[in-house]
Amino acid sequence: MREKCNLILKLCNTFHPSPAHLCCNIYLKFIDMKNVLNILVFLSLALGIIFSSCVSSKKFEASEANVDKLQKENVKTQEQLVKCNKWASDINNENEALKNRNVSVQSDMKELASESASTIADQEKHLKRLNNIIFMQKEVLNDLRKSISDALIGYNTDELSILAKDGNIYVLLEEKLLFKTGSAEVDVKGKQALKTLANVLNSTPDVTVMVEGHTDNVDINSSKYKDNWDLSVARATAIVRIVSYEYGFNPNRITASGKGKFHPVQTNETEAGRAANRRIEIILTPNMNELFNLLYK
Repeated sequence: MREKCNLILKLCNTFHPSPAHLCCNIYLKFIDMKNVLNILVFLSLALGIIFSSCVSSKKFEASEANVDKLQKENVKTQEQLVKCNKWASDINNENEALKNRNVSVQSDMKELASESASTIADQEKHLKRLNNIIFMQKEVLNDLRKSISDALIGYNTDELSILAKDGNIYVLLEEKLLFKTGSAEVDVKGKQALKTLANVLNSTPDVTVMVEGHTDNVDINSSKYKDNWDLSVARATAIVRIVSYEYGFNPNRITASGKGKFHPVQTNETEAGRAANRRIEIILTPNMNELFNLLYK
């Protein structure tokens, strides 16, 4: 009987060490059984219990390993989720900042567009007014030139000429119409021409006058004047006095200037050229105050 128990114990130890004593106890309990078939049934039952215990233990260990793996994966997934949530939050913040900036830019663009439209309109208005003033100034000069030409029509071209240049009217009076050689005293015929010109100027209030004296380059031989420059100043001053004091032109609107020999209009190598250079230029300039105020406003 002990041998049979040992046999059972060896079988139990072969498949599973822990329940071996259980197998032996069961055998001892049924030792009185004589039927071999019952023994075989007992052995089958014992082996079934052993194998069932082995399989359950392996499944448990596998389940534990699987749970541990899932827990680690869950921790990793949670960490990734936290990162994703932070990234999404940052993206939303940046998107909100961009929206706010876009609203600000759109507002600035609308304001600039409004200001630009207003500026363009103002510039167009300014330019239109400027063109109107320039047109009016041209009309004044054209009318003045025609009036002077009509008034002085009886004089020869070698005595007097009129031209428009640089926005001004130039009345060129030759020496022989006004003065004797080396003199600054105006002749009678010259005074008559100045009187006619003064009558036209007195009816044109928006014009200022510059009287310039010019000479040739031949040195003057006179005890009264130091040089041609001195003579040119004396002649211009004589014209201004006559036009202002004798013919009533406003002295505040007229200026005398002597240029001497330094601004010839022709060569001084010929007699005709020198005669052309000995002249008085009366320069008529329209009042540009309104134009200047508009330009620099």
